[in-house]
Amino acid sequence: MASQNASVDEQMQLIQVDPVRRNISLALTQIIVWPFIYLIFLMLLIFSKIETFRTETRYILFGHSLLVDLIFLCLTDLIVLLSYNFVLIPLHFCIPICMLTEAIAVSAPLTIGAMCVERYVAICMPLRHHAISTSRRAIMVILLIWILSSINPFVDMFILVSTASHEYLSQLTHCHYEIMIPEKIRHVARGLLYIVGLVVILIIEVFCYVMIYLAARAASGDKSASKGQRTISLHIIQLFLCTSEVICPYIESVVMQYDIQSYLTVRFINFLAFSITSRAVSPLVYGFRDEKFYAAMAYYIRCKNNVISSGTEKQT
Repeated sequence: MASQNASVDEQMQLIQVDPVRRNISLALTQIIVWPFIYLIFLMLLIFSKIETFRTETRYILFGHSLLVDLIFLCLTDLIVLLSYNFVLIPLHFCIPICMLTEAIAVSAPLTIGAMCVERYVAICMPLRHHAISTSRRAIMVILLIWILSSINPFVDMFILVSTASHEYLSQLTHCHYEIMIPEKIRHVARGLLYIVGLVVILIIEVFCYVMIYLAARAASGDKSASKGQRTISLHIIQLFLCTSEVICPYIESVVMQYDIQSYLTVRFINFLAFSITSRAVSPLVYGFRDEKFYAAMAYYIRCKNNVISSGTEKQT
């Protein structure tokens, strides 16, 4: 949530502009973030307990998506807490946090693309689906996603360590990825590269959507095709939110030049509307819309409530 272009002193000045605004923003962030953390953790717990989910490709990718979202929300909330409580950390300690956050941010849209392709194969190639979409290949796709997501952070880390002075690496700062790319041109190049990647994923998703739409028209009674079409529509919305999350820092930097209060408001709204909301779509897509997973969630919650009720009755 830290400013994408501000230095440490500027960030401290921005945070201290209005203590009341700072405290309200921090409280609202915790109120909004932690229910999603709890929900995603609950879904991961259910995923780990049921063997069917651990062997089907779509659920393996969904589980990976949940794990990525959970780590992102926890890291983001940690950074927000440190920033709003004026906690500065030596830069070399921030580097691993920044690298992990960046890798997770990149892996999220890649996972979305993989899930769309899986739905395309399941609906448009039903006879070959079980041969193509195996659990082993799903693990290989996840491994490939992490390799692709980690390339840029490691390159930036090696460049930073090779070129930055000891004083720069030892300074106290807030943890945000821009400390690893102090040159403005690299900051712009990173944004452009990320947007190009998102456009490629969007093209893949639109292709899958069109093919599934044609399959739904060819088989008007096929509910799976219509449902898959709606699922990919939600994935496209999720990708749009990820794209907006990348563009927002550049808009914020322009607003900051005119009015700091407006900048703080825009930054906070962008954080909640795009960074948090984009991570809330995954539970919506599969957690509540998928009948099998929803049934497992309802069963788990019902059993847990029965256990609590039984324990209360024994105590009374």
